[in-house]
Amino acid sequence: MDLADVWPPFGLRLRTPRLTLRVVRDEDLPHLAAAVADGIHDPTVMPFRTPWTDRAPDVAPTLLAQYHWSLRARFAPEDWEFAFAVLHDGVPIGTQHVAAQRFAELRSVETGSWLSRRFHGRGIGTEMRSAVLTFAFDQLGAEWATSAAAEWNASSNGVSRALGYRENGVERIVTRPGVVENMVRLRMPAQDFVRSPWRLETSGVEAVRDYLGLSESPTAPRS
Repeated sequence: MDLADVWPPFGLRLRTPRLTLRVVRDEDLPHLAAAVADGIHDPTVMPFRTPWTDRAPDVAPTLLAQYHWSLRARFAPEDWEFAFAVLHDGVPIGTQHVAAQRFAELRSVETGSWLSRRFHGRGIGTEMRSAVLTFAFDQLGAEWATSAAAEWNASSNGVSRALGYRENGVERIVTRPGVVENMVRLRMPAQDFVRSPWRLETSGVEAVRDYLGLSESPTAPRS
């Protein structure tokens, strides 16, 4: 018996021309911790709601592992989050998340990600987000996608706009003690999704759909 027989998300794979996305396994955690240690953003700014990259280097790997274990523990058909390890040449270089609450009713997903700074500027951030959006719209039947990024984060906001998101308001949050940021909220209906020229390859989807209670197949992929 494989781990995917025990927990179906472990069997899910998304493949793009350069990347493989799989739900984070324990063997991915040391590689992800190394990617975080190498740096994933300019340390003078904080792109995340929770300043987890500010933690001491000797503490960060443990917190990273505990976070991913907690996602598995609370994963349920009515409240789920896929945390994909993004593999480039077989090595994890970041994570791409897609999450939903009451998906069967709302048909809306939220995305978030991080990527090793060494791989910024190569279009990989666009490729990995396009992969999970294609999966959500075509395989799960999502009708909406949302995201958010700091107002100053031109790279993340540029990816969102290139894929078809539009601004949906601004939220004020505290990212570090005494630091207040404007977070741009973004929203996109499935029909506005700007698709990549490549075709997404998937495996393990049917078992995941059954696990989530999505008995009816979604409509054919939109062109």
